Amino acid sequence: MATLVTGGAGFIGSHTAVALHAAGRDVVIVDNFSNSSPKAVDAVRALTTDDLAFVEADLLDTDAVERVFKNHTIDEVVHFAAHKAVGESVEKPLAYYRNNLGSTISLVEVMAEHGVSKLVFSSSCTVYGEPDVIPVTESAPTGAESPYGWTKYMSEQILVDAARALPLDVVLLRYFNPVGAHPSGTIGEDPNGIPNNLVPFVMQVAVGRLDQVRVFGDDYDTPDGTGVRDYIHVMDLAEAHVAALEAMASGRLRGANPVNIGTGNGYSVLDVIRAASTAVGRELPYEVVGRRAGDIAKTWAATDHAADVLGWRASRDIEEMLADHWRWQSQNPDGFA
Repeated sequence: MATLVTGGAGFIGSHTAVALHAAGRDVVIVDNFSNSSPKAVDAVRALTTDDLAFVEADLLDTDAVERVFKNHTIDEVVHFAAHKAVGESVEKPLAYYRNNLGSTISLVEVMAEHGVSKLVFSSSCTVYGEPDVIPVTESAPTGAESPYGWTKYMSEQILVDAARALPLDVVLLRYFNPVGAHPSGTIGEDPNGIPNNLVPFVMQVAVGRLDQVRVFGDDYDTPDGTGVRDYIHVMDLAEAHVAALEAMASGRLRGANPVNIGTGNGYSVLDVIRAASTAVGRELPYEVVGRRAGDIAKTWAATDHAADVLGWRASRDIEEMLADHWRWQSQNPDGFA
């Protein structure tokens, strides 16, 4: 099988490319480097094969996407390519809608023209907004709290409608919070500017790029007062994409299927800081500040559906997540720069 990985130079895409290669698939990466580095492709090749195919292209350029399918035999697609910063999406909503929705439409149109009917879509737990019931199941009400979240919600709807009209099977993987890195420490998360997410922020404190961790609120209705989230190791997440492709190839999944990808466990902000301190080998400084607008107290995934339909469960715990993330950050304090 040959798998096209859009956004394959990004954090999750690069790890998934490695997992796909390990599962015996040929991989073709497409990326425009708008939020990634060419060095990530080099690092993926070092972990897989020197001749792993790469095409620099923007999915909004339908002609460029067409050339990818003409020049490479593509059997299935994993679609990561998207703008992904929640705060930036509020400031630049039109850019987010144009890029995230337009690229998905362009990709599926070309897939249909070339008879490619298997797609795994990179969605997000943001489609649940502020859930009423925890753990969150796939049947929970969906919506969004930001333009970024709405692009994931709308992309899911586009793909559901396309699956009804086209020969298309699609798995909509709704990720909870991916962290960690490949155990080699050679690929990992490399955010632009000050990170929006907790773990990369913590790790930049650990390497001295930032002074201390800001804890947004310690008065939530949680065991230690800080927000609780479901964190998942990026390699577990990568392996979930392989499982989704295999479920479609075997015929077990048809049409459009939303699936939560998490551990089913909730970890507080202080839990994460403690696990990071253990990984780093010293106490990391933090300061409690006011709550951040839009943050919810707690959420984590219900994971039984993923086990049932994909035959997949996460296997790595928070300590392994932070140890691997630190290995990447300590060996690459400035990321791929």
